[in-house]
Amino acid sequence: MTELTTPTGREPALRARRRADGQAPRALVLGATGYIGGRLTPRLIAAGYRVRVLARDAARVTAFPWGSEVEIAEGSADDADAVAAAVADIDVLFYLIHSMGAGKGFEEADLAAARTVAAAAQAASVVRIVYLGALHPSGVRLSPHLRSRVEVGEVFLGSGVPTLVLQAGVVIGSGSASFEMIRHLTEVLPYMPAPKWVRNRVQPIAVRDVLHYLLGAARVDAPVNRAVDVGGPDAPRYGQMMNGYAVEAGLPQRPIAALPVLTPGLASHWVNVVTPVPRSIARPLIASLENECVVRDRSVDELIPRPDGGLTSYRRAVQLAIGRVDADAIETSWQDAELSGLPSDPLPSDPDWAGRTVYTDTRTVTTPASASALWRVIIGIGGENGWYSTPRLWALRGWMDRIVGGVGLRRGRRSRTSAVVGDAIDFWRVEAIEPGRMLRLRAEMKVPGLAWLELGAVPDGDGARYEQRAIFFPRGLAGRLYWLLVLPFHALVFPGMATRITLTAEEGTGDARA
Repeated sequence: MTELTTPTGREPALRARRRADGQAPRALVLGATGYIGGRLTPRLIAAGYRVRVLARDAARVTAFPWGSEVEIAEGSADDADAVAAAVADIDVLFYLIHSMGAGKGFEEADLAAARTVAAAAQAASVVRIVYLGALHPSGVRLSPHLRSRVEVGEVFLGSGVPTLVLQAGVVIGSGSASFEMIRHLTEVLPYMPAPKWVRNRVQPIAVRDVLHYLLGAARVDAPVNRAVDVGGPDAPRYGQMMNGYAVEAGLPQRPIAALPVLTPGLASHWVNVVTPVPRSIARPLIASLENECVVRDRSVDELIPRPDGGLTSYRRAVQLAIGRVDADAIETSWQDAELSGLPSDPLPSDPDWAGRTVYTDTRTVTTPASASALWRVIIGIGGENGWYSTPRLWALRGWMDRIVGGVGLRRGRRSRTSAVVGDAIDFWRVEAIEPGRMLRLRAEMKVPGLAWLELGAVPDGDGARYEQRAIFFPRGLAGRLYWLLVLPFHALVFPGMATRITLTAEEGTGDARA
């Protein structure tokens, strides 16, 4: 079990309570299925905590890879009986819920839930409450969303239970609503008419650093009861954040015009039209940007040491969020975008509108041919064997690629009957092979984005199932327009390609030139 120590080296009270019987400290997470909670919970488990989560639906918890490693208490934060049962024998309570996207009355609902949890925590002698609040300016009128976050923090600070309120601004990581708004606005709009708040400074923080502070907050000495600001090392203007994203995503920087006429309501409608972020989410986010939100002091450093290597810069946080391996390279495999354990990676529980835009064209055909016969056709695709559909259109696409400086179809392939990872096949490169099962090709043609073609042979009864997927990650507006322009080409080529490959497997010829 990971040893838990404080910055001062003194043993925290929660550790002392468990020392007598040798048990691990117990943590309760409210909001474990949310963006931050879904990333914090497995890290608490890895740090040696015994974790309990409070959730309305146990099935949502068990769907997580760590779902079987936590104790589940069913109920909601506004149910006094459920909360009382959940906080029993708990050392540290993480409160990660709020009513983002809720309708009228959300402030009252937030306050009622916070009071219920605070009272239960006090009665159960919880050692510490950790609340993730919102970075905000002082002495100004706050948006309803920010005001609610502040009020909830005050409830916990006045609860009688030592509380650490971590006040964070824009969180940068795939799936974070604030980051997804930046991502989609920058990707879609080559020119940005925006509200005047694009000139405001904000202090973003990488999701990995948020998790660092949350874990560290549980280790702070019990008497500490205060709110502290947390943020990354830089404080750009919102417009600079958008153009910082553009640079890291390989896009031209966007001209941005600040318009004083766009109210939060109008701006949220506009964001909802040009991005997949729901208006109910966009409106509170936009309203919270009307004031500059920067770290006013770094007193958190006195309580929680900074991460090894220091805080993550905004540009580095964006690189991690979009899957950049380093400052110069984008991950080459579309499957690398799946969960890899980094907090900035997407999770299956993230909203449907989160993450990079991905377009796919999927075809499936069943055939009486065996999977091995089908595989022989797949592994020999391209070059002299052709692409099994409308050769003239494939030739046209190769010619168009050469006109814009690409490799075209002139490379052919090394062997008609075999391939290995790294082989060139016309304007594709073999990226992955599962022998007898799957061939994945990465496009090396000139396109405004990243493209793959995946072909598979799956045993199906006495025959096989042919699976074909074209995958495209568009780069900016040009990439989206490109996908729309090639849809007619796909409609002509891909159905025939799937049909001809399966027929060739049935005939056993492995030759597509006819």
